[in-house]
Amino acid sequence: MFKNVFGSGFLVRTAHVILTWVITLILFLHDTDLRKQEETGELTLPVLFVLLVLVSVLLYFAVSLMDPGFVLSDDCDLQFTLGIAEETQDMIPQTTKSIRLRRCGHCLVQQPMRSKHCQTCQHCVRRYDHHCPWIENCVGERNHRWFVLYLAVQLVVLLWGLYMAWSGFSHAPTWQLWLRTNGVLLGAAAVVAVLSLTVLLLLGSHLYLVSLNTTTWEFMSRHRISYLKHCGVDENPFDRGTLRNLWGFFCAWEPVVWEHVYFKQGNDPI
Repeated sequence: MFKNVFGSGFLVRTAHVILTWVITLILFLHDTDLRKQEETGELTLPVLFVLLVLVSVLLYFAVSLMDPGFVLSDDCDLQFTLGIAEETQDMIPQTTKSIRLRRCGHCLVQQPMRSKHCQTCQHCVRRYDHHCPWIENCVGERNHRWFVLYLAVQLVVLLWGLYMAWSGFSHAPTWQLWLRTNGVLLGAAAVVAVLSLTVLLLLGSHLYLVSLNTTTWEFMSRHRISYLKHCGVDENPFDRGTLRNLWGFFCAWEPVVWEHVYFKQGNDPI
């Protein structure tokens, strides 16, 4: 389920953890509301903030090290894709042709629908969304919901940290003295502000795409994808309505055979 911690993303993960705890330490060392409450013995909010930071770090490692849904072998993936029970065949209209799976030219496995080969990970990934350099891992079928949850928790931490940084700025008679007093805190606040905007845009875009039951790869490259290029601009064969899309993404843990969904919509075969 998890990859080697000391893989190619070790430096990225280490930098993320160091940056997270350095900024947290800066917030506690300066005259922010966190430090004021800690000094007065009101530990509820400081402890809650540290716990939330810890949860965000744990989610980061979970998403970073988790198998995103690698396609490993033909045998198990053919059973997964086509189904081994007879009743599953009833989901595919009898008027359609047989499902033709494309064989990957890199890892030579047969790709289920919505999968794509990642040049960085050197694997085909089910329901491929994108390869994220931040987590140094692909975002795919198995870790996509955890990636969105991580973004949500990280955004709360960043916005809270930005508010705490703002509360720690002290007044000074001149700009030079103000920068000398608040320079480190200002730098931390600037980093947090940039990261907050980045995470906000990422979370908003992913929630939008999830509500449509499409992926970043499908949204950006639909003109090059065999099962989508014949569809209209606003046509999505996997869209089952906003509520069902969100429910299926966040609450349905059973793997989906996308060939069944695709052909059930009455689309032409690939």
